[in-house]
Amino acid sequence: MSKAPCIAALGTGSDVGKSVIATALCRVFLNRGFRVAPYKAQNMSNNSGVTPEGLEMGRAQIVQAEAARIPPHVDMNPILLKPTSEVGSQIVLLGEATANSTAREYHERKSTLLATACESLDRLRDQYDLVVLEGAGSCAEVNLMANDIVNFRMAEYAEAPVILVADIHRGGVFAQIVGTLACLPPQYRDRVAGFIINRFRGDIRLFDDGVDWLEQKTGKKVFGVLPWYTHFRIEAEDSVAIENPPAVAPTLGKRPAIAVIRIPHISNFTDFDPLSAVPGLDLFFIEQPQDLTGFAGVILPGSKNTRWDLDWVKDIGWSQRLSDYTRNGGHILGICGGYQLMGRYVHDPDGLEGPAGTTRGLDLLPVETVLQAPKTTTRSRFSRGDIEGTGYEIHMGRTRRTGGSPLFSVLTRNQVPCEDEDGCIASKDGRMMGTYMHGLFDTPGVIRQWLDTLGLDKIAVPDIHGLEARDREYDLLAEHFEKFIDTQAITQAIIDARETLPSETGR
Repeated sequence: MSKAPCIAALGTGSDVGKSVIATALCRVFLNRGFRVAPYKAQNMSNNSGVTPEGLEMGRAQIVQAEAARIPPHVDMNPILLKPTSEVGSQIVLLGEATANSTAREYHERKSTLLATACESLDRLRDQYDLVVLEGAGSCAEVNLMANDIVNFRMAEYAEAPVILVADIHRGGVFAQIVGTLACLPPQYRDRVAGFIINRFRGDIRLFDDGVDWLEQKTGKKVFGVLPWYTHFRIEAEDSVAIENPPAVAPTLGKRPAIAVIRIPHISNFTDFDPLSAVPGLDLFFIEQPQDLTGFAGVILPGSKNTRWDLDWVKDIGWSQRLSDYTRNGGHILGICGGYQLMGRYVHDPDGLEGPAGTTRGLDLLPVETVLQAPKTTTRSRFSRGDIEGTGYEIHMGRTRRTGGSPLFSVLTRNQVPCEDEDGCIASKDGRMMGTYMHGLFDTPGVIRQWLDTLGLDKIAVPDIHGLEARDREYDLLAEHFEKFIDTQAITQAIIDARETLPSETGR
């Protein structure tokens, strides 16, 4: 065959588990001896990472590439939209930020972008044995279907059978599936090979009648019912997983706790997954202003719109809460956009994030930031004392220290040796820190250093970290998936699709 076959995981809605299903398929077929690559034509997320070439792509496809044990490449996510407002996004095309665009402007470019997406998929199909496609949102949005380049349009181009993923935890799973099929034109409906029911709780045998009903009603196979899992963790694709977090009272618990302020344009929230895996430590995302007394440390995360989020922090009341926490001896760490928030000023002379101008910062660190192009996207190796780590940088800003000390020495960027400094420590006791390094907590030694600063020296930090730790999680995911899903039927659907499904392209 001239091109590798494909399988597509599309969804009845957003956050139904498409990304995790695609990740599982990557590891399952890898374990069967296939060279597998992930692919998502267009991703909308502020959770991104950097390839070995120093280019930017969505973290979901980086996770899937890790599950397939291959280096991530921008062909796996040729178009990344990073929301900067309710109606606009930064367009990252083949790993490079090209422009900010409104939704309407973006739709006007769809024909050109579709060609780019197809070329990326073709290259992957030339290099690998199987490509696992992931869809976006609901695959049955009738008002968007004509211009869609990520769901059925791409599955059709790839000649891929479709697994329709539905989330039973939301309720209405029968309506999700039957309603989705009813909204599809016949050629798309025929491409659906079967369903995966995700996030089931309780006795799975109680859904046997539901499986029978769906198969009789639709004439399509239910590949399996996947129970909710708690014994492993896979990175979430985007921040919908942490929307509307509740207020918490850590002083009522028995374990020390870290708070992450969930700012509106939060990015790279998976930076904190390694902290969640530390036994004896709690980590909470909190959004509404509350008393921070009782938290061992507070983190200001990355932001895709620093000045907007800075105004939000002030307007909603967080700035006063953070100031009170600081006066009472609290520890605050800012990462990337959070680092910029902690400074004295953020200048945007070219209007990269909105109207040109300057916004006063929280004045927690003696630094000033100027937002300017081009965008920095690097994989970086850094050190602090005798601890070395690896991380990645994604930012438009250039930040200058006017006091304090650097947090890290930068040893290499994109494998090129350098002698540089990153971040800032405002005081000798290290209570106020900031850095541009995403992924810094993938290094156990960095976690150890930071917890020691917080006075949490008795908490043990796991030795397994980073990719090695995530690789174990992918094995657990594949084991869980194969226990409940008929993977042989999925394999047969891939084979059958090459022989029977219509192809608009005629390839």
